[in-house]
This record gives sequence, structure tokens and C-alpha cells, in this order.
Amino acid sequence: MEETETEKEIEEGKDAIWCRETVPQVMKLVCSSLPLTLSQTDLISLLLVSPWLNRTLLSSQPLWQSLSFRESNNAGNRLIAALSLPRYRHVKKIDLEFGRDVEDSHLILIKQKCFESLQCLESLNLNGCQKISDTGIEAITSCCPQLKIFSIYWNVRVTDTGLKQTVQNCKYIVDLNISGCKNISDRGLQCVAENYPELVSLNLTRCIKITDDGLKQLLHKCLSLQSLNLYALSSFTDEAYKKICLLEHLKFLDLCGAQNLSDEGLSYISKSKNLASLNLTWCVRVTDKGVISIAQNCTSLEFLSLFGITGVTDKCLEELSKSCSDKITTLDVNGCIGIKRRSREELLRLFPNLKCFKVHS
Repeated sequence: MEETETEKEIEEGKDAIWCRETVPQVMKLVCSSLPLTLSQTDLISLLLVSPWLNRTLLSSQPLWQSLSFRESNNAGNRLIAALSLPRYRHVKKIDLEFGRDVEDSHLILIKQKCFESLQCLESLNLNGCQKISDTGIEAITSCCPQLKIFSIYWNVRVTDTGLKQTVQNCKYIVDLNISGCKNISDRGLQCVAENYPELVSLNLTRCIKITDDGLKQLLHKCLSLQSLNLYALSSFTDEAYKKICLLEHLKFLDLCGAQNLSDEGLSYISKSKNLASLNLTWCVRVTDKGVISIAQNCTSLEFLSLFGITGVTDKCLEELSKSCSDKITTLDVNGCIGIKRRSREELLRLFPNLKCFKVHS
């Protein structure tokens, strides 16, 4: 009986060592991948498993560098509560996309109470937070001197003032999404152009107050751009489109709805020879001539949409196949009534690596 109890004590001792030493050691090894595989809720649940595991997890700084309240209720108050915890003192990424109940007052309080916690922040997503105005933008960006990625998609309350304050507060932004911010004009874009020469990605979708003058200023100064989204901006003319050729590093260009873009403008754009993705959906003035200039110069093209362009024919596809046959994986010729080669077999003969294609019936 005594021997059995002794064995039991030994086993319990082994279990204690396992919990106290082995589990934390294993957790240290896997901590680097946990942020990619576990949600914040899961991580917090793990904190409650044991004191040893709690200490191990809290000592792993990378686990607590990201906060997400995407599509969450009471997101503003929850963010304040999280940033008040010591473990989030070095947060690098905050995602509030479509988080409900995020207002200027929350961002002002964060500036007052949690200023130090945001000094390392590199990525801030405020997409769809429509209750935020220039006041909130000024408050939150004043806390983020290291910000590199900033997204405020679909916010009609933010104006040039908010964008100017962002530029003044955050000197290192390389990825900016102001899609749907309909009150931003050439004045705001001028601030971007003059202060972000290293800008790599810019989304101006539906920024309808921006004119040729604003776009030209940007294209002359932001020469490092690799991604430019001009979706649903129909007022630009070739005068501005021609300046896109200045962007030698451009890989992604969305011109959907560019109703004034002509073959001449497209021939200038084709000088951006590193283009891999080009959306020409509803560019109704474009014909074979413009697409052929793209085919002859942009030989790295992988994605091309000609959706709704009635002025293109099989001729431009033949030219594309000469230079991009092994590169193009996505092709949309839906609504291109001049293109007759539309069967799967015919398109695969021209573009053998095609994985996704759309054609009119």
C-alpha cells in the first residue's frame, strides 16, 4: 500500500514538472505561430489554463502585437479596455473594420489614457467606422508615429483636414486606403503627394472630388507606387492617365469605369512595364489598338479585365498570346461582343496557364 502511494506521489511529481517546465517550454517553441492560428479569444482562454502557461504566454511579446474587433459590438470600449492591459503595450496592428460603436470619443480617450501603447503601431484599419470624423482621426494618428498602413475605407465624414492631420502625425505611411472618402479633394491628395514619396499602395476608389490636377500632382511625386486603385472615377482624362507612365514600379492598376481613357492614354500607361494586374472594365473608349500596346510592353501581365469593352476583337487576344501566353492566369472578356474566340478550348490554346476566365454567352 505504501509503495502504491509512493508511486502515486512520484507520478504527481512528474505531472507537476510537466505542467511547470515542459508545457511552457513547448509553448515557447510554438508561440511564434500562435498569432496566425488562434483568435484573441482562444489566446485569452489559454491564459486561464495554468499559472505556468499564463506566465509563458504573457512573456511572449509577439502574441500580443495584434488586436482585432472586426465586426464586433461595442468595439470602441473593448479596444480601450484591451489597450489598458500591460500585455498590449507594444501592439503593432489594430483592426476595427466595421466594428460597431466606434466614435471620436473613444479615440480621444485612447489618446488620453493609452498614448504609450500605440507608439509601436504600424497598421490601423478603420474601414467602415462611419461615426469617426476628422477629430477622431487627429486623436488616434497623433499616437502612432510609426504607422505604415492606414485604411479608412467608406468614411464620408473624413475630409482634407483629417488627411492633412494624418500626414503631419504619421511620417512613414506606405499603404493608404481612402476608398469611398468622398469629401477628400485635390487639397488632401496634395498633402499625400508632398509628404509620402515612398508610398507603395494607394486606393482612391470613389474619391469623386479628386480631379486631373490632383492626380497629376500625385503621379509626379509618388514614384514608388506599386499599386494604384482608381476604381469608379470617371472624370479623369488622358491628361492625367498619361502620367501613370511615370510609375516604373507599378504592378497593380485598377481603372474600372475610366470612361475617358482612350487608346492614346493606354499606350502611355503601357510604359509601366512591370504591370501584372490591369482592370479595364467599362473603359468604353478603348479598342484593339490600346490593348495591343499593353500586350507589346507589359509582358508580365497575369490579370486582365476587358469586361464591357465592345471595341476589342480577337486581334488583341492574339497579340496578348504572343507576349503573355505563359503569364496570364485570369482573363475577363465578358461583354466583349467583338471577341469571337470565347470557348474554353480556344482561350486555353492562346493562354495555357489560364485558371480563371469569363466570357459572354
